[in-house]
Amino acid sequence: MNLRHLTVTAVFAAVTVTAFAAAKDTKAIETAVNAPTRSADAKSRDQYRHPVEALAFWGLKPGANILEVAPGAGWWTEILAPFARQTHGHFSATAADLDDPKTSEGARKGRADFAAKFSDKAVYGDVQLVNWGANAKPLPADQYDFVLVGRMFHNWIRGNAVDKSLATIYAGLKPGGVLAIEQHRAPPSQDPTEYNGYVPEAYVISQVEKAGFKLAGKSEVNANPKDTKDHPFGVWTLPPVRQSAKDGDDPKFDHTKYDAIGESDRMTLKFVKPAKKQ
Repeated sequence: MNLRHLTVTAVFAAVTVTAFAAAKDTKAIETAVNAPTRSADAKSRDQYRHPVEALAFWGLKPGANILEVAPGAGWWTEILAPFARQTHGHFSATAADLDDPKTSEGARKGRADFAAKFSDKAVYGDVQLVNWGANAKPLPADQYDFVLVGRMFHNWIRGNAVDKSLATIYAGLKPGGVLAIEQHRAPPSQDPTEYNGYVPEAYVISQVEKAGFKLAGKSEVNANPKDTKDHPFGVWTLPPVRQSAKDGDDPKFDHTKYDAIGESDRMTLKFVKPAKKQ
């Protein structure tokens, strides 16, 4: 057998092993997404949020130490926590800062409700909640393999918290770790400070790169060309919120054309924290 044949064989073997590993990773993601423990309402949104494709694009690996920032009601948590448990990883989520005396009772109750919702260790594993807020202590350095930020940039901009939030995540992410971002996407000409839920993609990329991360890829898996982004109540006019009035609900509001759009047009971005130089 000549050297050229050996080289080709080695390359083929490496490609085969890589493809097998990727297929295994995707299978673990699919298992978590299709789990019977996910609510029917959550699964109904998969057609818009494409969790299998998005998590595969971001490169979520079995056994990862995962941090979800601002999980809300836990749409992603219903997938990520069981994934971590099943693959012998670990899942954490940010929550109201219990050490800050300024944290409201409503925020404290929200944290307690979230903890109760995901307390079944047989399904979700040992979910850890991490203090997050203006006065919260830094995250443990180089702790996480994968950090997910879903639709939070508009809130960070409004609260003047972009730089601090990204610096906190950067410190907590391991070198080589992934920062995954999903965000409602504004037209390029929109002022980033306009509070309608949408943010220009170029602005997000510039801010994340300024924090030290490197852009590793962009996906159009969550693009929605039907989203005109000019709705009377911003992105919240669309499903799933379906806002119909500034305050309360307007029973006369016609949701038809907004429901036909579906959920928002979203950017899906992958960033990596550079490895430390030797």
